[in-house]
Amino acid sequence: MNLQHVDILIIGAGPAGLAAAIAAREDGVDSILVLEREAQPGGILRQCIHNGFGLHRFREELTGPEYAQRDIDRARELGISIECNVTVLSVSPDRVVTCVSPLQGLRRIQAGAVILAMGCRERPRGALCTPGTRCAGIYSAGTAQRFVNLEGFMPGRRVVILGSGDIGLIMARRMTLQGAKVLACVEIMPYSSGLNRNIVQCLQDYDIPLYLSHTVTDIRGRERLESVVVSQVDERRRPVPGTEMVFECDTLLLSVGLIPENELSEGAGVELSPATSGAVVSDTLETSVPGIFACGNVLHVHDLVDHVSDESFRAGHAAAAYVRSERKAERLISVVDGAGVRGCVPQKIHLAPVSPVTLMFRPSGVFRNASVVISSGKKDLLRRKSMIFTPGEMAAYDLKPECFEGLDGSEPITVRIEE
Repeated sequence: MNLQHVDILIIGAGPAGLAAAIAAREDGVDSILVLEREAQPGGILRQCIHNGFGLHRFREELTGPEYAQRDIDRARELGISIECNVTVLSVSPDRVVTCVSPLQGLRRIQAGAVILAMGCRERPRGALCTPGTRCAGIYSAGTAQRFVNLEGFMPGRRVVILGSGDIGLIMARRMTLQGAKVLACVEIMPYSSGLNRNIVQCLQDYDIPLYLSHTVTDIRGRERLESVVVSQVDERRRPVPGTEMVFECDTLLLSVGLIPENELSEGAGVELSPATSGAVVSDTLETSVPGIFACGNVLHVHDLVDHVSDESFRAGHAAAAYVRSERKAERLISVVDGAGVRGCVPQKIHLAPVSPVTLMFRPSGVFRNASVVISSGKKDLLRRKSMIFTPGEMAAYDLKPECFEGLDGSEPITVRIEE
């Protein structure tokens, strides 16, 4: 089998992959190939027909397809090669990518650098261990979104949503606008896992009740879903007897978390973080395997696509520098999660960064009038107060290069929340 060669190969033509490709091409790399398993580029944005995208990056409100089209058009202007209907089977530690497609069959490609931008998938019912029958009418919220927005198919008319992730909240509004009755949104945690703006715009504006500290404890129906039982849970998330509510419905949508698509990363020997389920990366978005980079939702699940693009631009620039051998070997300092912090990215930082380093994390709970403190040993690198931290909204802080002066890497950087 002939071995094709490219400078940079990007897996995924969603917002992350497109942004990384654009950045690398604008940095002067000509040999770039983007592989996409779907029939068209754009990723999940193709089915996100609601607005609210692009406010940070473009300073205007766009729908998902409009946002994606801007990057697709820019990639075409730059002459970037995007191949669709291509499934990547494996990535080796020495950056040999094996893929298959209907047009070209099985082939192997040697890349100077690989950028992983495969996105994430939804957690299925099987991961929840919810008791009840295995009847029709149970969908992930993203699947329902695809049915309604791309396929023109309504999953049902009486709907309960389990989980308050952003996709579930948005589908509560979408199903209502399509004529369905959304009976309730049920969240096992005492707080929502979605953005506050979506709670207001998608639930409160349509009088859809949100039951916090509740979960579905039984699913009833033979061929088709007939009803679900919702119970309150205690502080250990166990159902409280006597609190059961029965909702007669034909559809249950699951919005219970997203999981980075990291099977290819594992196969390449990339170290994964137990906190994010994504790769462990440095401030250049390089993984533990030299020349393999990761960005977007395959790295950690983001709130806003604008932040995905920003991160992926950095990955594209870093990959371009790598293939040109511009990055010198430097010591790395570790970044660890402190009190109140979960899944800080990046997990390692070069001791002499040439530009500000953005640290992103999710709070482990709800904190009011608290401060984020980033320190190394006894030195505070940053201390900033905020009115509220919630797990549903990503926190991001920039560390300027001068913050790292005097650090020798012997003590890690700790990110914590102080009340």
